Amino acid sequence: MMLQSRLIPLLLMLWSVSAFAIEVRYIDATQSTPLIDYHMNTSLPDALPDGVVIEGAGAVKRAWLVFPTRRYDHAILGDDIEAAGIRVELATGEQLTFTLPEGSVFEDRYPRLVDLDNDGIEEIVLVRSYLDRGAALAVLKINNAGIELLAESTPIGLAHRWLNPVGAGDFDQDGQQELAVVITPHIGGVLTLYKVEGNRLQPIYQMPGFSNHRIGSRELGQSAIVDVNDDGVPDMAVPAVGFHELRLISIINGALKEINRVAHSSPIRTALEVRDLDGDGDQDLTYGLADGRQVELLLP
Repeated sequence: MMLQSRLIPLLLMLWSVSAFAIEVRYIDATQSTPLIDYHMNTSLPDALPDGVVIEGAGAVKRAWLVFPTRRYDHAILGDDIEAAGIRVELATGEQLTFTLPEGSVFEDRYPRLVDLDNDGIEEIVLVRSYLDRGAALAVLKINNAGIELLAESTPIGLAHRWLNPVGAGDFDQDGQQELAVVITPHIGGVLTLYKVEGNRLQPIYQMPGFSNHRIGSRELGQSAIVDVNDDGVPDMAVPAVGFHELRLISIINGALKEINRVAHSSPIRTALEVRDLDGDGDQDLTYGLADGRQVELLLP
């Protein structure tokens, strides 16, 4: 009997802090729906050549990185061109610009819009890298005076050290959103959750053993925020170092815990996309492997 290789469903039950089943389907990429392409360049004035325009649904209509510069020679995202500023177009049509001083750049490809203070206006989250101290996570706020720095994490401490955001969510259900990142994803990445405290981003949870970026890649989306066990609380899906395993992480009893893990014979290669794959109204995950297969994780 010939094995049907186009679609091979596999039911995977893993037991950890809380047990739940994940159906893992491997699909020949030639037979699957392509993942969304976020790698569109923009021809807007002053735009970063490989930047992505992010569209908002509230006060911010769209935002993008501007003022390309070669003053930081890290090239972790494929070239040595980074951004010295960001431009925001409001729903009113007004445009605002924020420019960094000479000692730092936005070592990023796109801003992330998150309403962290629940005032109805999205804050802007970006990776800011200092020429002598490496990367920090920065939060910018829009107000009547324009755009200003609201809060920032402590830089990693060395030049050419970087971090890659995972996303935002109220992971510990305290009523305040946290910002999740992987610090140094290329050298023993540490999943870190920050909370805004005054003008600082303070690390409140940490866990080692993750990577959500490859050196020289423009793909920043190799992790995702998703409710993996259908309990109404956001969780984090982040590859382990080496990309052969996807670790599903939640906050349990005041600490980061791995609640499930999915292993693959081929490393994860693409972005993680959150979709309802089976039409049941719940979130699922899909991503591509280096061997050409696309993975569909049907979550509870």
